[in-house]
This record gives sequence, structure tokens and C-alpha cells, in this order.
Amino acid sequence: MTSIGGVEMVDWNLAVATATRLVRPGPEVSRDEARAVVAELRRHAKASEEHVRGFTRMGTEDTHDTPVLVVDRPGWVRANVAGFRELLKPLLDKMQERRAGGPGGAVLGAVGGKVTGVELGMLLSFLASRVLGQYETFAPASRDLPSGGPKGGRLLLVAPNIVHVERELDVDPHDFRLWVTLHEETHRTQFSAVDWLRDHLEGEIQSFLGETDVDPMTFLERVREAAQSLAGGRPEGEEDDGGRSLVELVQTPAQREILGRLTAVMSLLEGHADFVMDGVGPAVVPSVAEIREKFQQRRAKGASRLDMALRKLLGLDAKLRQYRDGERFVRAVVEQVGMDGFNRVWTSPNTLPTKAEIAKPADWVARVHRKAES
Repeated sequence: MTSIGGVEMVDWNLAVATATRLVRPGPEVSRDEARAVVAELRRHAKASEEHVRGFTRMGTEDTHDTPVLVVDRPGWVRANVAGFRELLKPLLDKMQERRAGGPGGAVLGAVGGKVTGVELGMLLSFLASRVLGQYETFAPASRDLPSGGPKGGRLLLVAPNIVHVERELDVDPHDFRLWVTLHEETHRTQFSAVDWLRDHLEGEIQSFLGETDVDPMTFLERVREAAQSLAGGRPEGEEDDGGRSLVELVQTPAQREILGRLTAVMSLLEGHADFVMDGVGPAVVPSVAEIREKFQQRRAKGASRLDMALRKLLGLDAKLRQYRDGERFVRAVVEQVGMDGFNRVWTSPNTLPTKAEIAKPADWVARVHRKAES
């Protein structure tokens, strides 16, 4: 527990309570309909294992010991707060050391934790209604949210959000649910078949957080800026910050290098999932073309000005670029060297593409394949 004077710098329980209270209700469904959706998503997740592993040629043994959890929006919040709490502990420990002996440290500990808990809860309430699914990698297991294997991991499918989007797009619900699970199952396959991937990502994230050189009050102010955007936008008279995301606002020079590597990895993982989803789709999802077209239009269109502003501040617009750029990378590499040639990307951290190679797939092919063949 990271605290100042016995008080946590982030009140995690308050974050959960705030997000749960503020999150918008899901679409109206009867109890029987809800049970049917949950059961179908579980069936699709199971079927997706075989589809994805056959298409990707990854994970020839049954390594899928991670549970599939069909959750509601509060369930997604609880899972992600647990993950944030685990990952942010080194950063908060560092902030505690800097603030504990300084002026106002006790006040920050007593008040800051509550304030940050509320504001984090506000951000999570925004995100909780938008995520369709997630492979949750780092959070420890709990009674309500089990994880699989010695290193954890669980696949979350957010049922009310999936139902909301399928209705909004007016697509076949059974096809859409399978299409979504194909994407998320690809992430589970990536982490279960590539035994070094989780540790590598965690190491990069911890290096990023360890390099953070930011005063606690500055960090809290960055969170507050995001919360203000959610509540009603930038205060009157305040200048625009140039469109930087919350992550970019707290970067040091060392972090920019780490973030470049993380961006490349996340682009690879998201693009690979999109590529697999569309590659498997025509054989098992009859209306995949219609779903993809409507879903892409939804991504491009965005929502209100407030929604778009918050997306930019949180870096969600960057995540959309990761889907697009990563999928182009995977597609170009598979076209050049086939699926087995592409799968060399999973050999070690050294064979992961750089941020520059994501934009120029031929450079990755030249580096990895020519080196292997020489």
C-alpha cells in the first residue's frame, strides 16, 4: 500500500466506487436475454481458440489456461483498478519519497488520495462504456476476478458494451459477438504462446514509470486536466496544450525512447489482432464485410467534441492509429514472407519491430530475415 502518513496517495476503493456510481447504464435487456448473451460470448470465446490458433499457427499445445470472464461495466472497472494499482506502485513509491519530507506532505497524503481517487474514477467511468473486450495481463487474481497460470492473465468481454455497439451498428448480433471474440482471443493467444511477452512488456512499463521525474502535485494536476475535460472542458481562458495526451504530458526524454518501443509493440499486438479477426472472419462470420465497414466508419466518425477531446487527452486517438498502422505492418509482412515468416516476430524482444519499422515493414523483413539467412 503506497501511502503518506498512513494514507494512500490514490484511494483505489474510492476510484472504484466513483466509477461505478458515474458509469452510464448499459442497454436494456431482459434477464433471459442477458443470460443468453453471456452464454454465447463464452461459446464464441471457446470456438475462437481453434480459429485463431489455426490461422496464426501459434500455440500448438493447449496453453490457454487463462479464464474468460464476461463482465459488466463495474466488473471491468474493478479489474482495471487492480491492474493500475499493481503497475503504478513503483511510480507512487517514488512520488511518496519525494513528497513525504517536503512541505505539505501530510496534507497531500490526506487530501490528494481522495481527490485522485475521485478523478481516476471519473476517467474509468468514461472508458468503461467503450471497451468491448480486453486481455488483462498484469492484475493479480482475486475471488471475484480469477487469473490463470503462475503469471496471471484473464480475458474480459464487456457484455453490455458489445450489445450496445451491435445495436448501434445494426449488424447481426451473433456474427458481431464472434467477430469481437476473435480479436480478443488473438491477444490471449499472443500472451499464452509467447512466453517472454508478458515479462518484456512489464519490464518496459516499469522502466517507463521508473524514469518518471514528476512532482506529485504536477502529476495530480495532469489527472485533474483529464477529469476537467470529462466534466465540461478546459477552464475558460486556459490555453490549449497542443493536443498532447496525458502520457505525453508527463514524459521525460528517457521515457520518449521507452514509449517509442512500447508504441511499436502495442501497434504490433493490436494490428495482429485486427488482421487475424479479418482473416478468420470470412470463413466463420458471414456478415464480416458489413461489420468491418460499419465499425470502421464508427471509429472514424468518433463522437461529440467532448468525447474527441478526452480521447486525445487520454491518448485513445493514438490507440486507433495503432490498430491501423499495426494491421498494415502485419499484412505487408505476411504478403512478403508468409505467416511463418511473420511469426519470427515472436522469437525474442530483438525481433520485435521498431516504431520506424512499423511504418516501413520492408525494413523489418530485411533486418530479421536477412540476418537469419546470412
